[in-house]
Amino acid sequence: MTGTTPRPSERKLSEVARHLVIPKGIVTSQFPRVYKRLQDVGVSFDRWQQGFGQIALGCRESGKYAASIGGVVASIPRQVGKTYTVGNLIIGLCLEFPGLRVIWTSHHNRTTTNTFRSMQSMVRKKKVWPHVAAIRTANGEQEIVFENGSIIMFGAREQGFGRGMEAIDIEVFDEAQILGVKALEDMVPATNAAKHEHGGLVFFIGTPPRPTDDGESFTKKRKKALDGLTLHQVYVEISADPDTDPDDQSKFATFNPSYPHRTPLESMLRMRENIPDEDAWRREAMGIWPDDEDQGPPTWQLVAQDQWRGLVDYPQLLGTIGVGLARVGAHWVIAGAQRTVDDRIHVEVGYARMASNPEMVDLIGRVDEAMEPCAIATDSRSPAAVLEPLMKTAEIELIKSTTNQAALMAQGFVDDAEDGLICHADQPALRYAVEHATKRELPRKDWVVDANGDPGNAPLLAVVLARWALLTFESRVVGAAATPAFERTTTHTGGHADSFDAMTVAF
Repeated sequence: MTGTTPRPSERKLSEVARHLVIPKGIVTSQFPRVYKRLQDVGVSFDRWQQGFGQIALGCRESGKYAASIGGVVASIPRQVGKTYTVGNLIIGLCLEFPGLRVIWTSHHNRTTTNTFRSMQSMVRKKKVWPHVAAIRTANGEQEIVFENGSIIMFGAREQGFGRGMEAIDIEVFDEAQILGVKALEDMVPATNAAKHEHGGLVFFIGTPPRPTDDGESFTKKRKKALDGLTLHQVYVEISADPDTDPDDQSKFATFNPSYPHRTPLESMLRMRENIPDEDAWRREAMGIWPDDEDQGPPTWQLVAQDQWRGLVDYPQLLGTIGVGLARVGAHWVIAGAQRTVDDRIHVEVGYARMASNPEMVDLIGRVDEAMEPCAIATDSRSPAAVLEPLMKTAEIELIKSTTNQAALMAQGFVDDAEDGLICHADQPALRYAVEHATKRELPRKDWVVDANGDPGNAPLLAVVLARWALLTFESRVVGAAATPAFERTTTHTGGHADSFDAMTVAF
């Protein structure tokens, strides 16, 4: 084979990964025994996947996992086989080590459910199924229980899954690009009492974070690994060179080692068709991190950077709530605005994700009920206005701004920011939007906020609408509620609030 190009399935991990950081001191690995167990039940890996398992389960002379402290961190694009690789590795561990306790958590409930379904398919294979005692789905529990006492438990972080658990041997943080520090603080201690003979082990798997994601933890782990500052962490990144042409099919294998033998060309083209936005394609399909690209200077066209930073505050709130609803592409954002005791307007983003129209109406209905009295507004030209008929059926009023009102509320928001009459909680998603959104000129020299097609700018559209909803409601109702409708219960000691979770209202 010397001098020939290896077949895709025979490429080593070092040939597949653009960045590979392996802890020093690995003298053995539990992977060979785990992989033999997998092969016995009909599961096989490509060579790079075997390499991943070898270092993930690598042990030092003490017999403990080399990555037991820092974890196994993997930035892998879509359609490469993250769930297949890590999922089967976990199944193999459960088969080989009786009584192993595993939790698998994603940020979103939908992702968790999809992963649980995939894992059910894996364990229902003819040779694996005899080793499974039960699959539980009742009462909100999603578990795979093995005959030898091992168990894999699934749940969504957005629903509080994992808090308070103890004696967990392995944790898998799926969607690690949306992994806040609080979730880590809540869940990682669960492995402190791990009973597994080789120690506790934590996997972090995801794609490069979007500007709106709370990707601080994942980003820090990547930076620490690439800077050579970690001694106890595995880091694997499969990604394209930043200069790669997104549509050059000859380069697909450089960022997807499962192409073309497991992921055929039509699957790649279908994914490309459904991710037309080039930034999203480079991030999610090619695995390119933002700091690997020339991002150019920040814009800060609407509010000066120093001015925006000076508006950070966590004041006592009272009275009516203004709710803004915005949508860019398939990305929805809900934001809130409320009076402070000193008569400023505090704005925060409370919800940002992709969802179907019925899901959004259901959520808005819960917001409307929980945050009463409130007013909900959107722009009549916004894709979010499509919800009006559904909201009318649900007896939820939606206030829509005209073009003239959109210009007035945009200018009013900027004026209030410059005059110190706006305050905010320094949320990264909102900060990004204020930094990158621009002005779109209208006739007669008016202007509106322009998201430039970037979902990351939707939070600014939403808070501008929330402020306008609040003012509109106050103008309609003489003597609008002066008593607190809800007040903050979280004491801030620095940092930022990352959603309405900082208030008593929880989505």
